[in-house]
Amino acid sequence: MPNVFSYFMSQVPLTSRSIPVILFILISACSDEQQRPSQPNGGASLVETAEVTREALQSNQIVTGILQAVQQVRVFNQESGRIIKLPFYPGDRVKKDDVLVEIDDRLLRSQFDKARSSLKQTQLDHKRLKSIVPRKLASEDELNRAQTNVELAQAEVTLIETQLGYTRIKAPFKGVISERHVEPGDVAPVHSHLLSIFDPDKLKIELDVSELVLNQLKTGDTVSIRIDALDDKLWPGTINRIYPAIDSSTHQGKIEVIISEAIAGARPGQLCRVQLSTQTSPRLTMPFSALRHNNQGEFVFLVNAENKITFSPVKTGLLMGERIEVLSGLQPGDQVVTKGFQGLRDGKAVNPVTKKAP
Repeated sequence: MPNVFSYFMSQVPLTSRSIPVILFILISACSDEQQRPSQPNGGASLVETAEVTREALQSNQIVTGILQAVQQVRVFNQESGRIIKLPFYPGDRVKKDDVLVEIDDRLLRSQFDKARSSLKQTQLDHKRLKSIVPRKLASEDELNRAQTNVELAQAEVTLIETQLGYTRIKAPFKGVISERHVEPGDVAPVHSHLLSIFDPDKLKIELDVSELVLNQLKTGDTVSIRIDALDDKLWPGTINRIYPAIDSSTHQGKIEVIISEAIAGARPGQLCRVQLSTQTSPRLTMPFSALRHNNQGEFVFLVNAENKITFSPVKTGLLMGERIEVLSGLQPGDQVVTKGFQGLRDGKAVNPVTKKAP
């Protein structure tokens, strides 16, 4: 700095006007010298690194699904006829054994009365023959035929009685009517879809889950559920079933989750999000931020013992939060770059700063 000052003093006449100019130049020169960045290690780039480790990690997966009713029944008639009573509409709550549908049964009742009368007569005939067989006034064959007629008449009564039962359809469980397809006065052919009913207090979700996660789950595991149509509250659920097959095209399996409690406002068909928390077996992992991509695939910048960059292709697997599984290309203890990628190339010297594990 004295050399700069001496130069300006020798070149610029010292007048009252030149003094401010000299002071400005000197201050600027000092400022430039103070702001000039230092380059540690002879110009090596400063990078942040993290260690590749083998550890068991907590994986949180958010999977979307659709609410479904655990109990949902489509009501069909097993006896044809004119509908005379259909008291419930969609949205109505019903109790178990409430009569949902009544079909005109007058013809069947007439047939039932006729069958009972026939049964009564056959029973009298059998009784009379049974009393006279010992006196040789009737043969054993006649008695056997009379017994067969009694059994046939009894079967006819039972058949028509069963048909009469089909004319009154009862609710199989407590629930809510979801569909109504006919009206009183309609003539319903046999096996017509009349109503649908479901239990709103028992809901389930079927989810497609990656095969990498599926092996970490078991029946009875608890999950957290958020229903988009409601609030942000998380509801508890339980894995009820894990299906054995894996889809060969998507590499996903299916699980069934049961919601543990009744939720006001929850309905079949609503979108929901299920959080699956799993503890993985020990895996080789690195920070996800270290992973790079090019037209050859995945790679990382590896820092060797001489603090120089090595270009290292890798293959990765399961993503678990901020870390990703390393399937090949790295070893435990390797240091990979997580920040400061600009200008990095194979063989470049770096000044690494290791990020501490949280």
